Amino acid sequence: MNNPFVGTGIAIVTPFKEDLSVDYNALGSIVEFNIENGVNYIVISGTTGESATITREEKKEIINVVSSVNRGRVPLVLGIGGNNTMAVIEEIKATDLSGFSGILSVSPYYSKPTQEGIYQHFKAISEACPVPVILYNVPGRTASNMTAETTLRLANDFENIVAVKEAGNSMGQYLQLLRDKPEGFGVISGDDDLVLGVVLAGGDGVISVIAQALPREFSKMIELGKAGKAKEAYAIHFKLMEIVSLIFSENNPAGIKAVFEALNLCNDTVRLPLVPATKELKSKIEQFLKTI
Repeated sequence: MNNPFVGTGIAIVTPFKEDLSVDYNALGSIVEFNIENGVNYIVISGTTGESATITREEKKEIINVVSSVNRGRVPLVLGIGGNNTMAVIEEIKATDLSGFSGILSVSPYYSKPTQEGIYQHFKAISEACPVPVILYNVPGRTASNMTAETTLRLANDFENIVAVKEAGNSMGQYLQLLRDKPEGFGVISGDDDLVLGVVLAGGDGVISVIAQALPREFSKMIELGKAGKAKEAYAIHFKLMEIVSLIFSENNPAGIKAVFEALNLCNDTVRLPLVPATKELKSKIEQFLKTI
């Protein structure tokens, strides 16, 4: 087992035009912007990419656009997950994963399985998947926490389960994973506000929302943290604390899209049931960006 996903990964948005169609030109610009400014890998079709409202045809074209712009410069990870295990396996088998370094698969939502159910779900995915698997624990969205014990059991039992994106907002659970994980298994933060502490404790990095809008600054913070330069890293963390709080204050990805709109990289359109950021939040974001 050797986790290849180290440093700053981004959970890339799916930009939409005002008519709600995918803005592929804006998507390409965001990919190029992030690669030029130092991100280490890109995750397609995660929560922040509004995967719940993307059609299969759109997902294929998003993959084509990102791959074409990337040209093999950074690893790509594809989000394939859900609460129907058989459907997830069917999608894995039906998808050409040759251009991907791994998949990100969310712990089953809505159904609220037991820990044994979560284990069996990922066991089936591991056995069907030809590329490395990153587990994704995000109990704020799935309504159930994948415990550290379950994550570690999976890490020990399956060679192609190489990392977890942990987004439980629990420093205690991060530390348990870091203390007890097998050699080579990656602990990746999915909490932008906690990532520096996780990295300083031995974590591998982040799959971030805010980093895609401020890739140079965020990537530098992660780089300093991995080098053990806590004082310098926290100086950047303190500067970014406000914007991290702002983008999650209403919903994700409305907040990050408001940042992109202010940066003229895409507009703020999201698909229902999400709605765009309020004028009040946009104003706060614009004021913050003037300080960077």
